[in-house]
Amino acid sequence: MVNRLADATSPYLQQHADNPVDWWEWGPEAFAEAARRGVPVLLSVGYAACHWCHVMAHESFEDEAVAGYLNERFVAVKVDREERPDVDAVYMEAVQAATGQGGWPMTVFLTPEQEPFYFGTYFPPEPRHGMPSFRQVLEGVGKAWTERRAEVGEVAGRIGRDLAERASVYAVGSGLAELPGEDELHRAVVELSRTYDERRGGFGGAPKFPPSMVLEFLLRHHARTGSEAALQMVERTCAAMARGGIYDQLGGGFARYAVDATWTVPHFEKMLYDNALLLRVYLHLWRATGEELPRRVALETADFLLRELRTPEGGFASALDADSLDPERGKNAEGAYYAWTPGQLEEALGAADAARAVELFDVTGTFEHGSSVLQLPADPRDTAEYEEIRRRLFEARAQRPAPARDDKVVAAWNGLAIAALAEAGALLERPDLVEAAERAADLLVAVHFTADGRVLRTSRDGRAGANAGVLEDYADVAEGFLALYAVGGEASWLQLAGELLDLVLLHFTDEKSGALYDTADDAEQLIRRPQDPTDNAAPSGWSAAAAALLTYAGYTGSDRHRTAAERALGIVSTLGTRAPRFTGWGLAAAEALLDGPREVAVVGADGDPRRAALHLAALRSTAPGAVVAVGAPGDTEVPLLADRPLLDGQAAAYVCRHFVCERPTGDAAELEQRLRD
Repeated sequence: MVNRLADATSPYLQQHADNPVDWWEWGPEAFAEAARRGVPVLLSVGYAACHWCHVMAHESFEDEAVAGYLNERFVAVKVDREERPDVDAVYMEAVQAATGQGGWPMTVFLTPEQEPFYFGTYFPPEPRHGMPSFRQVLEGVGKAWTERRAEVGEVAGRIGRDLAERASVYAVGSGLAELPGEDELHRAVVELSRTYDERRGGFGGAPKFPPSMVLEFLLRHHARTGSEAALQMVERTCAAMARGGIYDQLGGGFARYAVDATWTVPHFEKMLYDNALLLRVYLHLWRATGEELPRRVALETADFLLRELRTPEGGFASALDADSLDPERGKNAEGAYYAWTPGQLEEALGAADAARAVELFDVTGTFEHGSSVLQLPADPRDTAEYEEIRRRLFEARAQRPAPARDDKVVAAWNGLAIAALAEAGALLERPDLVEAAERAADLLVAVHFTADGRVLRTSRDGRAGANAGVLEDYADVAEGFLALYAVGGEASWLQLAGELLDLVLLHFTDEKSGALYDTADDAEQLIRRPQDPTDNAAPSGWSAAAAALLTYAGYTGSDRHRTAAERALGIVSTLGTRAPRFTGWGLAAAEALLDGPREVAVVGADGDPRRAALHLAALRSTAPGAVVAVGAPGDTEVPLLADRPLLDGQAAAYVCRHFVCERPTGDAAELEQRLRD
């Protein structure tokens, strides 16, 4: 049997390379083989850090009998959803429409024409809780295919047509009347307050996901309107997450979500996109309030990114697994790396300090076997003692078998990390964080950019994958480059961002309606072209592109880019008031649009302390979506800096909207006040 996954750039695919299943990667060859043999396709979609993907692999895909049956009657295709979000999106939509739910691993049966006809997610090895076994599913689908082929074909054709007809359902106009205004943004806050958990923070019940994009919107809304209700939702939610088990109290960084409503029990996988987005939220909360907790969490999360997710090439790995080896049980277990029993604390610290750690970290037996995830219900009275206990536990934990790392570099998520690290480095005076952001950006340019400027979605070990970038890759990388320009003043980052956004306008935008698609017009044609303006685990490509286009227009005065941003944001008027929990990034961009956004041009000689003070004051502004340019007077590379002279021969700052500026100031405190007004 040919091992077609051995050289895959995806760690998830490589996890399955030695299965007895005869796996194919997604591509025309697999479907041609299914057509040649006259058999259906089993499409299995997951990702490397997915707990239930591992479970199904061990239970079914490593089973010789199951694999033999599968190989004889199907062509099996394995897809990493993080490498091919377009394939995942198309078939997940079908799964959710058919079953009312979704998740991974996703299991879909297709005709050789790529039309789906049977759907599911995880299937157990034996019938369980009303769920058929995977073998039963294979037998049932195989029987239907051989005995009722015409009926299966009719169902598949109907589903395929239905999916295809869903293309372009999000059509937006071009008029300013459709843009979200004061009323729509206020209604979004009111709607969020209806599902806000006042006692425990966050929105809705269990499970609870970090609402990073919604929190960014609320911070911007507070900055623009002074709404204390908006700020309070952010403060309570951020405090609850930072003190709960979802946050790694020893090493920093956030788990994917909490399975309960109290942020106590996490699903332990750690994702790059979550931590990049949350780093930025906590940084912006500190910028708004000056409180120590968000500052500490921002720094610890940044350090986590550099320590545990940075690759040798300078990029950032996608995720850490939830599972790791539990030596006491002799098998992999979720959370084994992070949980502690009182006995393990005593072994690491000694009896007296262990008793103190139990009190500090609320060790009360969260899980079976008497282990607990660490929490921090209150700030320690003795900071030095806390730091020492924390250090010793961190060092003891480092001796445990570590979770596996999905070390592929995803362009979009690295763009988010670049933006967060660049801002954190500038605001918290950590130049090493800015340097890390620059190195990651250099990797993207060197490895992920093709000769004609197109973006490849993934790389691993410095080798680019074959999959084309999707809209979120172009938009989030542009966002990262714009942040790098804002903090460092290197105009090449602004130029590169503009080139990416021009490609967005050329290949991802419907010229007539302004609607955005997740894949380029010249990308591989699936049974439908995916398109989704709603945020999920990370900003949608649609809202990320709108935000980046708006920022770029602020630097350049480009009416073309601003108009494209406004047309894209028209969808927020509808979705933002109905489902603000899934439109946070779009709402945040709408806040920036309503505020101007304010454009700040800081001119002066490089190395001038006065220019540096003005620049830092501009970066510390909470003005929604503020655009900050810094450079020498008369800089012609950046339109916002052009024709901005010094003030009495000294460094100066200009605050503008639509390139119409107030009188300049050379005083950092005055600049801060203007940006608050």
